[in-house]
Formats: sequence, structure tokens, C-alpha cells
Amino acid sequence: MTVFKRGGKYWYEFTFRGIRIRESSNSSNKDVCGRMERERRRSLELNIGGLAELSQPRKFLDAVNAFLLEQEPHWAPKTRIIHANSLVHLAPHFGRLTLPEIRVDLISRYQRARLKEKASNRSVNIEVSLLRLVLRKAKLWSNLQDDVHMLKERRDIGRAISADESMRLLSAAKASVSRSLYPAILVSIHTGLRNKELRLLQWRQIDLIGRAEFPNGFITVGESKTEGGEGRIIPLSLKAQATLQNWRSKFPDATPRHYVFPRESYGLIGQKGTFGGTVAPYEVFPGEPIGSWKSAWQRAKKAAGVECRWHDLRHSFISLVAEGQASDGTIQALAGWMSPKMIERYSHARNAAKIKAISVLDEPQDLRGTHKKPHSVGIEKGRSAVSN
Repeated sequence: MTVFKRGGKYWYEFTFRGIRIRESSNSSNKDVCGRMERERRRSLELNIGGLAELSQPRKFLDAVNAFLLEQEPHWAPKTRIIHANSLVHLAPHFGRLTLPEIRVDLISRYQRARLKEKASNRSVNIEVSLLRLVLRKAKLWSNLQDDVHMLKERRDIGRAISADESMRLLSAAKASVSRSLYPAILVSIHTGLRNKELRLLQWRQIDLIGRAEFPNGFITVGESKTEGGEGRIIPLSLKAQATLQNWRSKFPDATPRHYVFPRESYGLIGQKGTFGGTVAPYEVFPGEPIGSWKSAWQRAKKAAGVECRWHDLRHSFISLVAEGQASDGTIQALAGWMSPKMIERYSHARNAAKIKAISVLDEPQDLRGTHKKPHSVGIEKGRSAVSN
């Protein structure tokens, strides 16, 4: 038997049937810890003899797999994917440990290791949340929760890029090797589509001809992050309509279920046996959506001298709509939000427009809205005089 002190509490450790048992006594008294170890060993021996219900310590990997299987019917597909991805990162660090062996210092070490791997604070918190769920299920989390600290996450909503930044980004995108980058950025700014909504967009969701209520055409959003976002209709601006029409002309054989931004293979197109030429797509997969614009997006931002996130394009769209004094309901419908509270995040744009509108009241006006001449002020024989 081994008894040791960690964090002001005594722990005991021993091996039983090839399994290492390491548990906290939650006591600062060494004798109490020794007594608890003997009782724990006796309990295990009784279980083996059939005198009590067998209670074997569980490995983390076994426990988390059982937990994921149990929760599968109750989770959305996206939630299952997120937790499965978390397990990929957790397993190398905790997989061989029994649940009682998972300590605060090991969790802290895991957080530091993931940050060194350039994982975001948000990703690390999601992964630790799965660890917490499994330990809570085993009634062990309460021993750790006061000392485990989640990482601070970004709570800002981004920013609206300026008109000048928008022009520089679009100019850089036009020069990009990725020919879909320019129409993707422009459509994002003019529709507020989320990145995934844009990538999964199919031609059947776009009406470029238009109708009486939507003269420039419209987009019907498909799979979305929120229930309120799916199926929403976004009217197209003239610029967005023209850009999509031009992009559609590059795919003469496109069908309604083909992706608007398909996966493409790029290569160097030039004379055989010589260097040079231009980079261009040599194969298109219309039935598969593009994976991402990450590399092309980073290069375009660098060329344009603009630092922003892709989500800031959506932020710009919503801010411009808010500045146009659209109603809360209209903004909510265009953005695909379920909660009106989201509108409060963009209230600064509307407030700025309101302040600008109110500022006209500080200017002299007559009842018809024409500006009056300001009173002239003159000096007459050493004293001020105001002419009527």
C-alpha cells in the first residue's frame, strides 16, 4: 500500500487484480486514509468472493465510450460529432487512467498541452466539458470542480469591416488563385450567410430570375446553425444577383442539386515540358461542396492589409441592415436568429444611425426644412450689435 499527500489531502494507491487503484480519501488525516484503503481493499475482496456486488474501477476510455453510447439517442448529430472529436484529443492523456486517478493537476496539464498545439480556448473548454460529464456521471466531479478552471473565451462578436476594407478584400479576392473566393466573399457581405450555409448552398436554393416581391432574386437557406435560420429567405441585391449570374455561367452543365461552390482541383496549366503558365482548376466535383477557403482567405487578407474573421462579413451585413433602420423583426428574419437578444449585440450600429439622424435637429431650419441664414454679428462703435 502507498499513502501520499497531494493538495492537502491524503491519497492511497494499491494494485488489485492487475488494476491500479488510486483514490483520494478527501481527508488530511493519514491514519484515516490508511483505514479507508483497507476498507476499499476488503470491499473488492468481498466482491470477488461473491459476498457483495462487484464494483470494479473503470478506465476513462471505457467510461467515456459507454457514456457516448448512452447519450447518442438524446444528442443532435452535430453534438455527437463535437464530443467524438473531443475524445480523439482526450484519449492519449486520460485513456489508460481509471476515473479516480484523474486529478486537477492532470486536467491543468492537459489544458496547457492543447494550448501549445494551438487549439483555441473554446475547443479546449469543449473537450474538458466531456471529461466533466463523464466524471459527474461517476459521482467524482464534485471532488475536483472547485479547483478546475475553464479557459477564458472570446465573447466579442467581431466587427463590421469598413467600406474601404471591403473594397480591398474584394480586389485581393479577384486576384486570388481560388476563383470562387471573390463571389463567396461578395455574397457573404450582401446576404449575411454563415460560412457553412454558404459552402452547402445548392443552385436549387437560388432564384436568379426574380419575381414581383423579390425583383433581384433570392436565396432560400438550407441547413443552418439554428432552427430559425433554416428555410429563411434572403433577397438579393443587384450586385449579388449579377455576381451569382456570372458565377453560374461558368458551370453550363450545373443541375439544381449541384453545389454553388463545388470542390475543385487546381493545377499549373502551361505548355508541356516547360515551367510557367497559370494556376487554374482542371477538375470540378459539382456533387461535393468546397471544404473551405482558409488558405485563399488568409492570403487575400494579407494582400489587402485587412485583419478580420470570415464571420465579420456576416457582421458587416447585419450592421449595414441595422444602420438602414430595418425593424427588429426584419433583422431577426434575415440573420436567422431565434432570440431577439441577439439583436442587442448589433444595437450600436442602429444607435449610430439614430444619433446621426437626430443631429440634424441641431441645425437651424425653417418649417419647410430649408436652412436659415445664421444671425449676423457685427461691431458698431465698440459694442456688439445683432441685426434682425
